[in-house]
Amino acid sequence: MEQQSSQVDVESLNSSVRRRGNCVDAFLGMSILILFVAVTALAVGGMLVVKELRSELQAPRSEFARLGITDSPSPGYKMQNFAFLKPTASRLDNMTMPWRSVKFFGSTSVGSNFLYDKASRSLKPLKTGIYFMYIQVNVSCTHKCKAGVLKVEVFNKLTCNVELTADVEKTTVSKKCWTVEQLDSKELVAHMTVPENKLENWALDLNSSSLGIFLVE
Repeated sequence: MEQQSSQVDVESLNSSVRRRGNCVDAFLGMSILILFVAVTALAVGGMLVVKELRSELQAPRSEFARLGITDSPSPGYKMQNFAFLKPTASRLDNMTMPWRSVKFFGSTSVGSNFLYDKASRSLKPLKTGIYFMYIQVNVSCTHKCKAGVLKVEVFNKLTCNVELTADVEKTTVSKKCWTVEQLDSKELVAHMTVPENKLENWALDLNSSSLGIFLVE
């Protein structure tokens, strides 16, 4: 009788140990799974942040790459035929738009075959030829904006009409216009025109708006 009782106690103890072992294994497995998910989430989040920062820092580079301009094998030769400018005034008004160059490949984004004059706000090609020219207009509504048409014209060569609808929320409107034209050494200026009722509370995005021109041949 005592022997049977001892056998039952041993079996019960072994069963209890096995249950505890299974619980420990399950707990460890769940902990490892949670840790893996957390590490993966942090890694993905970090990659997204880095990608976003890289996109912001290399925004001008994408415009060059889109036109086939790279830093290899001879960026100096290609860069001299290209000019890339960003606006410096966010207000929308009847005016000649001011621009600035940006740093690219350790140099300026205005190639040696162009001359930008801040005083007259004009860009002058120094060579006669066929040019690809584009303008990117990004406009944001800050608060209760009225409808209207924003017009940007580059020396009668390129006209970009941006239709803005009435909006009460913060909204961004984007439009890119381009053309291929024969140009000589005349100065190019970008004129902005707004309707009579103005475009209050609309603002030009200085980071994403741009003007680019490239000598094709």
